[in-house]
Amino acid sequence: MSAVLAARQTYWAVVRLSGSKLVTRRVAYLLVGALVLTGCQLDLELDVQVAPDGTGTITFVATADAGLVKRVPDLANALVLDDIAAAGWQITGPTPTESGGLAINITHDFKSAAEATNLLRSLGPPYNEPELGRGDTGDTTNNRFTGSFGLPGGFEAFADDDLIAAVGNVPFADELAENGATPSNSMSSVFRLQLPGEIIDDETNPTEVLDDGTMVWQVPLDGISVLEVSARSEQAPAGGNAWARPLSIVALTLLLVWVGFMTIFILYVVAARYNRARQYQRRNPHDLPEWDAS
Repeated sequence: MSAVLAARQTYWAVVRLSGSKLVTRRVAYLLVGALVLTGCQLDLELDVQVAPDGTGTITFVATADAGLVKRVPDLANALVLDDIAAAGWQITGPTPTESGGLAINITHDFKSAAEATNLLRSLGPPYNEPELGRGDTGDTTNNRFTGSFGLPGGFEAFADDDLIAAVGNVPFADELAENGATPSNSMSSVFRLQLPGEIIDDETNPTEVLDDGTMVWQVPLDGISVLEVSARSEQAPAGGNAWARPLSIVALTLLLVWVGFMTIFILYVVAARYNRARQYQRRNPHDLPEWDAS
């Protein structure tokens, strides 16, 4: 009984801090606390969609199963997400799922690869060191994504200095050890990515590729493994603009030919006039202008 009471005290300490810093770290650890108290299931999903122009959307979803919601009825009210909303994330929920669980949907649009990387790095574990890159090589646009996904160290990866200070140690450490809960037996995590263009297979390692081209990775949560996510795509010029570069090359070639022709023509005219003047002087050596010596 004392262990349950201690777990509940730790849980509400986490609740008081759940609205700040890394997005998934606080939300996930709050739900982890509920898992400790209930022995239920938590699913994390991260989707990144990149459009052909390099803009896109990041969507993070945390879903608690029906058993967790039933045993922690105040869970929806306990999630304090004001700071996340203030950072520009659009929050939907917590909302009930068809199976009786509870889902939180957090999305953020981005306008560049650099902005996407900053947003992704604000998520925290298990989505570690994510980076979206984009650049041009000639006419080809390259899109690249990398990351080191997993929970090395187990549930402790969700903790930070403020949480540890609030509860005196790593939150729920004793309770987790007592009931044998591990990320792999109480959680799941999946990462999905859509990149525009043709996927380069030799540099891409998804667990699965869906019919619409979405790449899927199952994130390991055994507390040891780290999944090195890698994906790259190449974009050719858009079909509607495929004529632009050939046309510009033709136009430039014609311009250079015209400039060359005009240069030769001008030189020819100048030379012709010069030769005519010399020939005239040779034929009429005395036909020169008279100067007034006074």
